[in-house]
Amino acid sequence: MASPSRRLQTKPVITCFKSVLLIYTFIFWITGLILLAVGIWGKVSLENYFSLLNEKATNVPFVLIGTGTVIILLGTFGCFATCRACAWMLKLYAMFLTLIFLVELVAAIVGFVFRHEIRNSFKNNYEKTLKQYNSTGDYRSDAVDKIQNTLHCCGVTDYRDWRDTNYYAEKGFPKSCCKLENCSPQRDADKVNNEGCFIKVMTIIESEMGVVAGISFGVACFQLVGIFLSYCLSHAITNNQYEIV
Repeated sequence: MASPSRRLQTKPVITCFKSVLLIYTFIFWITGLILLAVGIWGKVSLENYFSLLNEKATNVPFVLIGTGTVIILLGTFGCFATCRACAWMLKLYAMFLTLIFLVELVAAIVGFVFRHEIRNSFKNNYEKTLKQYNSTGDYRSDAVDKIQNTLHCCGVTDYRDWRDTNYYAEKGFPKSCCKLENCSPQRDADKVNNEGCFIKVMTIIESEMGVVAGISFGVACFQLVGIFLSYCLSHAITNNQYEIV
C-alpha cells in the first residue's frame, strides 16, 4: 500500500487528470451531437443521390446517426466514470473508445478503397433509371426528376441520353429537363437543359462526402486522446489506491 505522503502527493495529479478527462469527455459528447446532425443532414440533403447508388449506400446516413448516438451515450458513461474515479469503469471506457476508433478506421479505409465504385455505381444506376423512367414516379424516377430540377441538367452525359429511352419514344423529354418552369418540351431540344447530370452530381457528392469524411476522421483521431487520458487516470488510481472521500 502506498504511504500517506505519497497518496497526498499523487492526489493533485489524479485531480488534474480527472479535470482534463472531464473536459475531453464533454467535447467528445459534442462531437457525437455533430455526427448525429451530419447524419440527419446527409439523409435529408443527399437522399436523392444515395437512392441512385446501390442499396448499401443508402445506409451511410444511418451509420452516422447510429455512431453519433453511441458516442453521446458513451460520453455520458465516460463522464460518470471520471466523476466516480472508478478504475474498472475508466478501463471499460477506454476499451469502448478503442473499439469505436477501429471501426471508424476500417470504415474510412473501405470508403477510400472503393471510392471509384461510387462513380460507376451512380452512372450505371442513373442510366438504368432513365431506361425504366416513368412519370407516375417510383422512388428512383422521382430522384431523377429532383436532381434534374435542382441542378438544371438533363440526362447522364447530356440531354441526348433520353432519346434512347422508352419514355422519350412515347412522350419526349420529361418536364424536369425544362429550362423554364411548367414547359412542355416533348421532343423540342431547344426547351431543355443541354448539360448532363453525372458530372454535376459527382462534384456535389465528392464535396459533401469530403465534409463528412473530414468530420469523421477528426472524431476518430480525437478518440486517441480519450484513450490515453482514460488509461493514465485508471493506471494512477490503481497504482496509488486512490479513494474519493
